[in-house]
Amino acid sequence: MASNRPAPEAPFMPSRHDSDTFGYGGIRTDEGPFEEWNPTAESVRPVRGRHRVGRQRGGGLARSSTVLGVGVIAAVAGGGMASAQSGKPPVSISVPDLPSVGSLIADEETPQGSATPLSSIGTVADEADQGSTSDAGEVLRARIMAQVEQQQSQAEEQAAAEAAAKAEKEAEEQAAAAKKEAEEKAAAAKRKAEEEAEKKAEAERLAELARQYALPTSSYTISSTFGQAGAYWSSGQHTGLDFAAPTGTLIKAVHTGTITSAGWDGSYGYKTVLTLDDGTEIWYAHQSSISVSVGQQVNTGDVIGRVGSTGNSTGAHLHLEVHPAGSASGIDPMAWMQSKGLTV
Repeated sequence: MASNRPAPEAPFMPSRHDSDTFGYGGIRTDEGPFEEWNPTAESVRPVRGRHRVGRQRGGGLARSSTVLGVGVIAAVAGGGMASAQSGKPPVSISVPDLPSVGSLIADEETPQGSATPLSSIGTVADEADQGSTSDAGEVLRARIMAQVEQQQSQAEEQAAAEAAAKAEKEAEEQAAAAKKEAEEKAAAAKRKAEEEAEKKAEAERLAELARQYALPTSSYTISSTFGQAGAYWSSGQHTGLDFAAPTGTLIKAVHTGTITSAGWDGSYGYKTVLTLDDGTEIWYAHQSSISVSVGQQVNTGDVIGRVGSTGNSTGAHLHLEVHPAGSASGIDPMAWMQSKGLTV
């Protein structure tokens, strides 16, 4: 856009009245004298073809224009950089088209380089900066989003793996607990079955023995037990089991065996000894009568005598003693008969 050069101002001549302000006491002789200048049509006529600016001291308008152009470029570039750094949309800067910097300077001082208008330079730089900034921002954003997605995926995979491991561990613990409980139940059931089997076997054994063994008498009452202390016995304690019964009550063989002794035996009165097949001796004392003889074989339940009160006795009863083979002292007859399946 063309414009006329402004007319030069008239030379300034300080007044004597201003000497106190500008001259500090007087007129400076190195700046005068000055002549009056009156512009004419010839002196203000523009130079044909282009506007020429006269050279001025210190660079003048040309250098000022150069500085202005560089400042505009810096401002435009700075605006683009600021928008790229701050993340805000760039501010549009509109500058009127200016002639090239070289046209503002005299021919002999025209710089070498591009003659592109300053406004175009700013726009190109701004667009380039915006384009590169936008591309770089999109790349950075895409990279950050990819990293976030990757981290989120890894976190989800880790959480899933931990949950699976925890579930597997809980399942193993539950399975182990269930297995242990099942084993304990099976062991308890086995023990119970074994105990029941043992009880059943013992019952069968005792039943079989009961068919083989018999009580020595009937209609009785236990009047004295084994080991009972008292002055009635010479040893100080009772050595057998007393079955109190009426005189004449039948006395039977408790098991199959042989009669090894039959007759009078002092304090025992009439006594019969039945020796079993295993060598155990059964003593029957205080009988009123004996029904067998030595050497006789008897079976379970056979009558061998009758209840009486002979010998050292205070009443009619059967005094029964049990002497295991080879033992000088007797054992508890009640316990022995119970071991044979008999209920006393």
